[in-house]
Amino acid sequence: MDAPEREKYGPEARPLPFERGTDGPRVVLVGVDGSRTSLRAGSYAAGLARRQGAGLVVVFVSSPAPYAGIMSGVVAGAVQQTHDELAAELREECRRGAEELGLPLTFLCRRGDAYAELSKAADEHRADLVVVGSSEQAGHKLVGSVATRLVRTGRWPVVVVP
Repeated sequence: MDAPEREKYGPEARPLPFERGTDGPRVVLVGVDGSRTSLRAGSYAAGLARRQGAGLVVVFVSSPAPYAGIMSGVVAGAVQQTHDELAAELREECRRGAEELGLPLTFLCRRGDAYAELSKAADEHRADLVVVGSSEQAGHKLVGSVATRLVRTGRWPVVVVP
């Protein structure tokens, strides 16, 4: 099942007048992958966007496994099915949340490297703030997580939610 890459939920974004010294982010982008920390990041970003009157862009990035090239067709199909099911669950949660909160929300479903896709989406949507969950993988303490790479890029303010 091929789902659209971009879906919009909730009311239309409403630009507010500029007010010197009090304006906050107008577009908040959050990366979600279904992990506990990414779901907390999503909740934090939604609350922040609602309070600021900003739009929320939720990006689900499915990163192919490093061994994807050697998987059998059955295993590759199961991996794709898992991706599609998680994307559908996140899409439905975003739709419900946008309606409940009255929040302009755009849901993006991407495949590839999480850092590269989040960076590209932040640039495309002119994000004022990027929110991600902290990594729960032990190896990221040595190699660096997506959050660390986003912070080091220095192109947007980044909030890392534990």
